[in-house]
Amino acid sequence: MKLFALLSLALGLWAAQASAANLVCYYDSASYIREGLGKLLTPDLEIALQFCSHLIYGYAGINPNTYQVQSLHEDLDVHKHQYSEVTALKRKYPHLKVLLSVGGDQDVDPEHPNKYLELLEGEKVKQTSFINSAYSLVRSYGFDGLDLSFQFPKNKPRKVHSDIGMVWKKFKKLFTGDFIVDEKSEQHKEEFTAFVRDVRNALRPDNMMLTLTVLPNVNSSWYFDVPALVGNLDFVTLAAFDFLTPERNPKEADYTAPLYELYDQSRLSHYNANYQIDYWLGQQCPANKINLGIAAYGRAWKLTTDSGLTGEPVVKETDGPAPAGMQSQQPGLLSWPEVCAKLPNPSNAYLKGADAPLRRVSDPTKRYGAYAFRPADGNGEHGMWVSYEDPDSAANKAAYVHSKNLGGLALFDLSYDDFRGLCTGDKFPILRAAKFRL
Repeated sequence: MKLFALLSLALGLWAAQASAANLVCYYDSASYIREGLGKLLTPDLEIALQFCSHLIYGYAGINPNTYQVQSLHEDLDVHKHQYSEVTALKRKYPHLKVLLSVGGDQDVDPEHPNKYLELLEGEKVKQTSFINSAYSLVRSYGFDGLDLSFQFPKNKPRKVHSDIGMVWKKFKKLFTGDFIVDEKSEQHKEEFTAFVRDVRNALRPDNMMLTLTVLPNVNSSWYFDVPALVGNLDFVTLAAFDFLTPERNPKEADYTAPLYELYDQSRLSHYNANYQIDYWLGQQCPANKINLGIAAYGRAWKLTTDSGLTGEPVVKETDGPAPAGMQSQQPGLLSWPEVCAKLPNPSNAYLKGADAPLRRVSDPTKRYGAYAFRPADGNGEHGMWVSYEDPDSAANKAAYVHSKNLGGLALFDLSYDDFRGLCTGDKFPILRAAKFRL
């Protein structure tokens, strides 16, 4: 009997731990103002919330003159009461925590591209302005806290090199060192640590959450003093995707979000999720504070006649982003339902040209992800290569989260999942796959 009781207790603790895994859902309110099939409304959002542990609502930005936090879509968020409508959903889903995110690569300001660094470098009055306005915003509209999704400078994009070029690059690196994106990165790291501590102190009396999102291609070793930061954060989400994109890497296509390192073709060792996770673990971040971020979309390159016929990555001689989809409305980016519609199915089996189906190449190793492609025709037209996440890869990465005892999984973002059920009839299939595997 005693053995049975201990076994039951152990199983109960295991079940409680499993059910406590985070499924963090990012939601860009800009999807509300898209036209057509890409428009995600509150009733659509509600379907997802039964699966989400946290909703990260984006995005707010920084006023470059006052350094106050402000909505990037004030007419929607404030005047049309979207802030209030979303936080009111907590009454229906009491398990849900809703946070307001600042930055997220959506605070595009060509006249002030470095304002996130200037905030750190500035005198305390700038940071106080940010903190007071952020506190007022989250408290006034009923958010449970703040997510810092700061737009720090990105890593230098990988360049295409011939074999001779790679030898020369390695030789030259002996003398020039790594490419410096931010000469003040050590200073900014110290300033960000102090800034996070001050934000936390402002939120603590109201028991509000503070989280960090590490955006794609931001070097964690430059900006985040992990041991000093983690005590002031509820969790960290690593957006471990978009390692290559058609915008950053127009001349070659490759896996955009591999789970593990690919060792051939001179690929960079840090272009994979496992490397990013291991770095934070190695820097004394508790595993249960780390969420692995995945994308609900694919990155699509335009193939040329020089790109070959096999589709096997790395694909050379690509010509930048493929045309935008009707839902995502962004060149080189296709939502999961847009990718799904291009895979072989009865409705496109006999179509030609730009409507012809893509050939899907699966990943039986579960290490790198799937891709799909269509070679360019004799006129050099209609070629496309797409690396994407799907329900299978979401489930696979959820299994990885379990194997590493991580805090959970994070989806970027709900508006790119199949929230209308266009592909198989199931709404939010990537989100569901992640939830069920977690």
